[in-house]
Amino acid sequence: MPAGDPQRVWFPEMIQKMRAEWHVGMSFTDLIELRDSLDSILREIRFTRGIHPPVFKCPACGHIGPGAEPKVSVRAVILSLARFQIAEAEHTKVLEREWAVYQKKNQLDLYGKAVDSPGALRYQEGL
Repeated sequence: MPAGDPQRVWFPEMIQKMRAEWHVGMSFTDLIELRDSLDSILREIRFTRGIHPPVFKCPACGHIGPGAEPKVSVRAVILSLARFQIAEAEHTKVLEREWAVYQKKNQLDLYGKAVDSPGALRYQEGL
């Protein structure tokens, strides 16, 4: 993919940061901080390189406009550990399940932030 691809989320700078900072046994608090840092790097890269979100056409109404800016979720960080061979696939599967439990127990959204209301968490889970 070219460096300016509007659909690209993972850039080498982000992968390098994950390799440097992630370790087995990292707390979810630290993992959320790493996610925040990676998301900040993503926003900075897209801004400095002038990468705009992809343009979409609504199949229902035909409106054409930019999509949402990509964001890095905690789950995306976990899955990318296996994708970029930073951690073993089996470990990431366990970590993903543990994150789901931790997220629900602490009422956190996809990005590790507190959900304002219990109804918002139920909406996110598709209930």
